Amino acid sequence: MTWTAGPFKQELIKDYNNINLRMFDIGVKRQRIDIVGDKVLILAYHKRIPTLKYLDEVNRSVTRMTDIAILDTYKEHLKNIFEEKYGMKVLSILKDYDPFTELSGTIIILDQDVSAYMMQY
Repeated sequence: MTWTAGPFKQELIKDYNNINLRMFDIGVKRQRIDIVGDKVLILAYHKRIPTLKYLDEVNRSVTRMTDIAILDTYKEHLKNIFEEKYGMKVLSILKDYDPFTELSGTIIILDQDVSAYMMQY
């Protein structure tokens, strides 16, 4: 399939939201994707899992450890999509989540410019 920046971003928005739906049964409230050279940046507003929101108030260290485990699993799913669906080689994925603002930031670092992958098709 041939990808250009616009359709690629739209498809990635769907993929990112689908990971959320599979993992949490909750979709993303809002997201934005930007491409900068060999990096894909995703800023997204999530709805906090109600149980974790409550647990944050009781014992933040437990939910922080849970958040880290969730982030690691999420990154694995996202890496698989980039490599299997889009044919892009991922060097690293950096992801963090702020439970108080419900904002997450994800940086996907590829082995080459995203535009080079767009040209391959």
